[in-house]
Amino acid sequence: MLKSLFSSSIRADVLSLLLNSPDERFYVREIAKLLRKNPSGVKRELDNLEKMGIVVSEKIANLKYFQADKDSPLFSELKNLVTKSLGLPGAIKAVIRASGAKAAFIYGPYAEGEDVDTVDLFVIDASPTVLKGLKDLERKFNQKINCTLMDEAEYKSKRKKKDAALKRLLSGRRISLIGRI
Repeated sequence: MLKSLFSSSIRADVLSLLLNSPDERFYVREIAKLLRKNPSGVKRELDNLEKMGIVVSEKIANLKYFQADKDSPLFSELKNLVTKSLGLPGAIKAVIRASGAKAAFIYGPYAEGEDVDTVDLFVIDASPTVLKGLKDLERKFNQKINCTLMDEAEYKSKRKKKDAALKRLLSGRRISLIGRI
């Protein structure tokens, strides 16, 4: 079972996305876009995970939606395993990807390599559901996540006007999670 569970990087990414967003449903092309993977590979892995009882699907109209099976006896253990193996930045990245954000990075003392209680996170164009996922990670990692959400238009406007606060934030060291800024 374990050998078949962790046999591909696509499967690991799909598991990470679904286990870190257990209340959300995704269709194949949506997952492929979020993970930047080939849709046929994603579909194959989703079908395999469904056969193992880790993922469930539901057909609505002509789309088949997938989500983690929270009733699976492996759910909580797999979620913990994925979270621990990704570390905090990886777990944040999975939550951010599921929110549909355009770009995100960690900045401040944590990005500088300091051991701090608060992680500063900057996210562009994420859905409001991202905050719930980040709250779950705060509890899991026992670390506060200070999230600055900004829509793309506001970001571009501030950047064009050479906003001092944004310029200072962008000039410091950062850990890029998704997208380019």
